[in-house]
Amino acid sequence: MMAEAKSAIDLVHVSKAYPGEADAVNDVSLSIREGEFIVLVGPSGCGKSSVLRMIAGLESPSRGKLFLYGKDASRLEPKDRDIAMVFQTHALYPHMTVRENLEFALRMRGIYSAAEIKERLREAIEILDLDSILDRKPKHLSGGQRQRVALGRALVRKPKIFLFDEPLSGLDAKMKNQMYVELGRLHSRLQATMVFVTHDQNEAMMMGDRVVCLSKGAIQQVGTPMELYSHPANDFVASFIGNPPMNIFAAQWTWDGLFFEKAAFTFPVSEDFRRRFANVPRLLVGVRPEFFTVSNASPTAMAVTVEVIERLGFETLIYAQCNDQSFVLRVPPAESFFVGEKIFLSLDEKNIHLFDISTGVSFL
Repeated sequence: MMAEAKSAIDLVHVSKAYPGEADAVNDVSLSIREGEFIVLVGPSGCGKSSVLRMIAGLESPSRGKLFLYGKDASRLEPKDRDIAMVFQTHALYPHMTVRENLEFALRMRGIYSAAEIKERLREAIEILDLDSILDRKPKHLSGGQRQRVALGRALVRKPKIFLFDEPLSGLDAKMKNQMYVELGRLHSRLQATMVFVTHDQNEAMMMGDRVVCLSKGAIQQVGTPMELYSHPANDFVASFIGNPPMNIFAAQWTWDGLFFEKAAFTFPVSEDFRRRFANVPRLLVGVRPEFFTVSNASPTAMAVTVEVIERLGFETLIYAQCNDQSFVLRVPPAESFFVGEKIFLSLDEKNIHLFDISTGVSFL
């Protein structure tokens, strides 16, 4: 099977097995467009780094095919793939200055003239604003500066594809935010294909043109950040994407509506809505924190107790309890509540997600 010419990377039914273990990657098929910034996200052990290493050529698929620009690269050597990889650890030579670290990757290849090396260094230094630290050694650099130099080492090679394996996980929040901007600018300027691996769904939502959510070696959903947020394919994506994640309730139908089992409360729904799903007696109901509305006391509003209040300035998160059910809601910062207060919540059925209680697959 040949990949489409417009694709930079195609994985076709790719699996990766290690001796004595379950498949780390299980039947993954994915097409990455040329110039796309795509993020692979999922918990530890989901297979995202194994996928990245197979794209890089550091590992080979146990089954399936990998295509680069339409050509079978399943067994192609890493040096022949025109790919640069940036790791979580910065991998800089401690005895070399920043300038020497940047030059080394080019000199080792032995195919560039002195003039070309100089020009490539000039471009990388300008793009990443490295001029003021060129004569420093890595021990005299901040974490963010070391990561920019690691990016520079990849950039001077001018590869067609950049791979990033959790490159920001060792940085503090301020440095991470700076690097989000740096990477965004770099992608806009180069229009190169970039594949970014992270366990942090916030990074995935901020950076990806598209996001690939993985669990247990398999792709759960591929889409834009908002597609995964607004239309999760299953309860795993719903509970993994979003901060805070979607609230998930076990529920069953009654004549009056959806009965949330642990909360022991029935939310009313329209007859049409109930008829559409009445053949599924038990199911999972998903509600994003922002879709609960604080309302007046009424038979159709759920009474909950405020347990924890998290004030973030731009919003407030309330962690609440109703009988045996804990959940979180998002409210405007101007609204004032106190711990132990009883409040009442209403819910519009158009903001409800329904999932199969056995498979987790979305009904909507």
